[in-house]
Amino acid sequence: MEDQSFSDLKNKVCVITGGAGVLGTSMAGGLASVGAIPVILDINEDAAKKTAAEISSEFGGACYGYKANVLDKSGLEAVHIQILADVGEVDILINGAGGNSPQATTKLEELTENDLGNLEDGFFGLEAEGFQKVFNLNFQGTLLPTLVFTKGMVARQKGVVMNVSSMTAYNPLTKVPAYSAAKASINNFTEWLSVHFAKVGVRVNAIAPGFFLTNQNRFLLTDEKTGELTARGEKIIANTPMGIFGEPEDLNGTVLYLLSDLSRFVTGICIPIDGGYSAYGGV
Repeated sequence: MEDQSFSDLKNKVCVITGGAGVLGTSMAGGLASVGAIPVILDINEDAAKKTAAEISSEFGGACYGYKANVLDKSGLEAVHIQILADVGEVDILINGAGGNSPQATTKLEELTENDLGNLEDGFFGLEAEGFQKVFNLNFQGTLLPTLVFTKGMVARQKGVVMNVSSMTAYNPLTKVPAYSAAKASINNFTEWLSVHFAKVGVRVNAIAPGFFLTNQNRFLLTDEKTGELTARGEKIIANTPMGIFGEPEDLNGTVLYLLSDLSRFVTGICIPIDGGYSAYGGV
């Protein structure tokens, strides 16, 4: 029997969209720690390059950062050409870009009779443009990089894609209908693409993080003035059996497993990393 390790990831080129975000940075560091070569794509070029430099300094290996908009296919294609020239063929794609927006978030969790005079605080106050923006960022922002970066994998009949889903893909969270719909679509797309690519040697899986404090959700979970948990944050903790928010590094064991040959017979799944949230019925 061969040694069970992540050694097969050494020198693999891994593109991470949204790679300068809280979770993307952690995943990039996890990959660098086992000798992979992270390529961080982010809409903020300075953040991408700064994060790449910090990871390279910490782990001693190569790490690259580029500006990329996951909703701009032609821009992604141009970045792909640059990566091929600077780094080499892409072996792994992590679709980490995503997030929510106040413009696609309702003020109320649900409507009651007492709210009939304030319908704009619920579903009817959503802006179609804001809803579409969040849906596109999460779903189209997964679809377009996959179209660009997997073509070479298919041609070489080897590669791995990992999408980032969410707890809300399983049970929609109140207040965030666009984000919930997009993440549910990502789960379906993960399954569909895994079947489509199965016979050409490219695996497609996903992770579903539970609740981590990130730049996208902090406004919902903590009070920006006091730093204390909001009522929503308290509710999440109460429904997470471990009783805590996840730390970014908590993703890395599962991520490395899904990207490595340890999971070579695994495709089309989504693994929750959630402190027990998805297993708990509330009572």
